[in-house]
Amino acid sequence: MAVLAKIRQRSALLIGVIALALFAFIIQDLFNSGTFSQSSKDVGSIDGKDISFEDFRVKVSNVEKSGQGITSTEAANRVWDQEVSIALLSSQFDKLGLRVGEKHLLEVLKADPNIGKNPMFLNAAGMFDIVKFKEYFKTNPEAAQFITEKEKDAALNAKYQIYSTLVKSGLYTTASEGKLKYEMEANKVNFAYAAGLYSSIKDSEVKVSDDEIVEYMKKNEKKFKADATREIQYVLIEDKPSKEDEVEIKSRITALLTGSVKYNEQTKQTDSVAGFRNAKNIAEFVNANSDVPYDSSYVPKNALPAVDADKLFSLAPGAIYGPYIFGKYYAISKSQGFKAGVNAKASHILIGYEGSQTPNTKEKRTKEEAKAKAEEILAQVQANPDSFMMLAFTASDDSSAQQGGDLGYFGPNQMVKPFNDFVFSNGIGKVGLVETQFGFHIIKVTDKQDGIRLATIAQKIEPSEATSDKLFALATKFEMDAADKDFAATAKELGLKVATPVTAKAMDEAFGPLGNQRSIVRWAFDKETSTGDVKRFEIANVGNVIAQYKSENKSGLVSVTVARPYVEPILKNKKKAELLKAKMTGSSIEEIAKKAGVAVQQATNVTLDNAVLPGGVGQEPKVVGTAFALAPNKVSAPIEGNTGVYVVKNISTVKAPAIANHAPYVAKLKAQSGSDASRILPALKNNAKIEDNRLQFNY
Repeated sequence: MAVLAKIRQRSALLIGVIALALFAFIIQDLFNSGTFSQSSKDVGSIDGKDISFEDFRVKVSNVEKSGQGITSTEAANRVWDQEVSIALLSSQFDKLGLRVGEKHLLEVLKADPNIGKNPMFLNAAGMFDIVKFKEYFKTNPEAAQFITEKEKDAALNAKYQIYSTLVKSGLYTTASEGKLKYEMEANKVNFAYAAGLYSSIKDSEVKVSDDEIVEYMKKNEKKFKADATREIQYVLIEDKPSKEDEVEIKSRITALLTGSVKYNEQTKQTDSVAGFRNAKNIAEFVNANSDVPYDSSYVPKNALPAVDADKLFSLAPGAIYGPYIFGKYYAISKSQGFKAGVNAKASHILIGYEGSQTPNTKEKRTKEEAKAKAEEILAQVQANPDSFMMLAFTASDDSSAQQGGDLGYFGPNQMVKPFNDFVFSNGIGKVGLVETQFGFHIIKVTDKQDGIRLATIAQKIEPSEATSDKLFALATKFEMDAADKDFAATAKELGLKVATPVTAKAMDEAFGPLGNQRSIVRWAFDKETSTGDVKRFEIANVGNVIAQYKSENKSGLVSVTVARPYVEPILKNKKKAELLKAKMTGSSIEEIAKKAGVAVQQATNVTLDNAVLPGGVGQEPKVVGTAFALAPNKVSAPIEGNTGVYVVKNISTVKAPAIANHAPYVAKLKAQSGSDASRILPALKNNAKIEDNRLQFNY
């Protein structure tokens, strides 16, 4: 092995030994220095209410063990969001004096299938029996803790249901609001207007500075509120094979095609070794020389590498194709023959019955009724084959009904035996009736695929030790040089490219296009890391990332880089509006239009509810609202709209006739406000004082 590779291996071992030796000392120091002292045992607080780290840790651990395959950081983020929500809502419950009794708790507990549908708690009629439920926990003290925890959750759930009901009840729409809605829809205005569009001025003619963007964000703080962030720039040196490595791998796999002569140490004689073309035991030869084990299955053409599929699928038995590139491998393949109908495609209509394993039947029926219905549908399909899809949509009890019964392609023995036997023993277009444990199936065989069996030797195209050592040396040199010099300039000197900087929050895992790289984010937020610090991270199957902690944003606002795409067009339009308003002067709308170099246009029968100007201009509520407010023949001052600066002249306003009942319009507004209750929790979070100390605990 190359020297650098050995150094890396030994360094890793040495670091591990040192880490073990220092571990006890570090932990002791942390406690002595106060990092985990009594004052730091809270993972955070919400409006002054502390969240114990120990309780938090247990909940995070439970989420990690839930089998959902999430990381510790994802679990911590999920539990934190839950704790914040519970704390804020509990505060609201307390302020309102909400209380729940046994009846409320039981209703919530019964909704849990593990309790409400548990046979231990059901009576002879299959109904939940409160006496059995209470008796079980009375006679099983070891289960008491379980139900105590469940009751805590149930109490919160019950209070939330009451709270939610109260909030929804408070969302009331008045008759006056209904009247206003009617007038906004029915009142109409006709007006002339002159429009100086923002698009008439080039973006290059107006500039927006970073300071102007920051000032705008400060004036609209709630829209741009953000956690503190770190900006991290980095260089990625991928651990990828060189051209020489690719040539070497291609040569190595090509050499396997022909036989070779090798000296046998045991017999002390020279043996002739057969190549891939003439190997007697093809499976053994593949397994001895390939990074991918031998596969004896027949595969359809669409499962082969797209670029080479035609040539591979047309190989005669015994013929060889390659070398060719397949993903990250160089490969050579030898045909071992064809087989007809290796995969099949079918559609079905499933008719279930009481007692069958059908997940969801559309209607209750006995087995005899199901069979009769299936036979009836079969007769319809045989009489009119084109009706199959529509009958599947309307009659099938299987989820495939949404696809007209189409099950796609499948191989032998992937379906239950009666279904499998029918499909693979009949030709395309055959329709029949089969019974399985799921019910009665009306099956239509829609296609079949032939397959080829290929013996393939595939060797991964990966960097050699020499290449990996060169890349490692380059990464190490850049890390050392960039620590004392300009990061971008050093990268340029070494022929490296600085990637787009990543802006990260303390509890982020994702690191730009590199995905989950929590270690880099954690390093950037470490108290020992200072602005300008550089560190190399070795990432398995990727390469080396050399990161620099570039800057910190403590403002509580998103970075200018993030805000610019949203804020810059607004500020540019503001500046364009001033330029346009300077032109749009005069005593009449015609004079104003002439000075602005535009034509006077007409808008007829425009309403406030649909404040759209003709000609594809779009929504302009300020313009239409001003037109409604003007007296006939009066001309407005310039109006800054969504798409430009407008001057309007009211021609006429048509008031809608008064109506006695505005109930339909009240109903419209109620429907529109139906989801307003969901805005409460975000509003509570926005106004709460939340302190997040999770980073101290190294998630």
